Amino acid sequence: MIGFAAYPTFQVFLAIFVSMAITMVLLPIWIRILRFRQIGQQIRADGPQRHLVKQGTPTMGGVILLVSVLITVFLLAKSTSQTNMLSLLLVCGVTLLTGIMGLIDDLSKVVMERSLGLRPNVKMICLTLISTAFCLAAVNFAGIEPTVTIPFLPPIDLGALTTVIPVGDATFGIPWLYLLFVILLMAGMSNAVNLTDGLDGLASGTVMIAMVVMAAIAYRSDQLNTALFAAAVTGACVGFLWFNAHPADIFMGDTGSLALGASFAALAIMTKSEVVSLVVGGIFVIEALSVMIQVGHFKLTRKRVFLMAPLHHHFEQKGWSENKVVIRFWIVTALFACVGFALFFYQSMQAFQGSGLSDALRHFVLR
Repeated sequence: MIGFAAYPTFQVFLAIFVSMAITMVLLPIWIRILRFRQIGQQIRADGPQRHLVKQGTPTMGGVILLVSVLITVFLLAKSTSQTNMLSLLLVCGVTLLTGIMGLIDDLSKVVMERSLGLRPNVKMICLTLISTAFCLAAVNFAGIEPTVTIPFLPPIDLGALTTVIPVGDATFGIPWLYLLFVILLMAGMSNAVNLTDGLDGLASGTVMIAMVVMAAIAYRSDQLNTALFAAAVTGACVGFLWFNAHPADIFMGDTGSLALGASFAALAIMTKSEVVSLVVGGIFVIEALSVMIQVGHFKLTRKRVFLMAPLHHHFEQKGWSENKVVIRFWIVTALFACVGFALFFYQSMQAFQGSGLSDALRHFVLR
């Protein structure tokens, strides 16, 4: 890869191809292993009745997603600086840890033959611990500022309430407000992608689209390694979608969905595009909100807002075919991704106010 060192854009596209190829080679082998071991998905009894035929479909495809992404990053990542490598290691660490948590969740479903897996409070405790470790490492060692950038508005400083602990000749800061924000973002996005993973090809397709934009954002933020990571996730989702399209040969399980959601949030934090990421991943936010609205409204009124939650099941209950729901959600995700990137583009332009619009455009496009 040394000969292509001068072409970072090529490396990003290469990461997509390499990750996709690894996924498509390994997945058929993994599917055969899972079928031989009779490791299959447990379907919710209270879910759409048409999904009962999916009972026993191999799950935990997220294992291959993680393997493909990590191998690709290991092959293509470059040690340009200590901070750059640390940022990549933090994103990979969060993805791996949440993937392991999801794997334990998936295994508990298979062993106990129930669709619920780990208890919600256990998941939340694990996500809180992972998010806390990530945030403190990012702020203290990777140089991430405890601020939140909002398009059209000045940045919000969430580092005002910080506890500084002396450690030898250095200091260790705990920005409490920013820490809370990171926990909410990471735990929320991880669970949101998990909720989206309810139809064949839905989570893999929407994450694929959203990660393309996150790769572009990371690239424009001069973080080539994190851009390679996002590109690797994109390629892995493309390869996985080949086997996950309706009717699915395998599901990603919580191993994949929790890890993908956490990695999406981690990329947003490392590139300081936290608010923009909520727009790029708007479909995940909507899916999560639909569940919150359904549960909250039902507890208050004993009536349902949607025919079934998350939202994709509502449209199924209205008579839409599974493919129709999935494709339309892909389209909506693409629209959100375009709007999100436009907002990021605006943020980038603000950085070049003194140089004029033409110079800013030329810098953005030709870099």
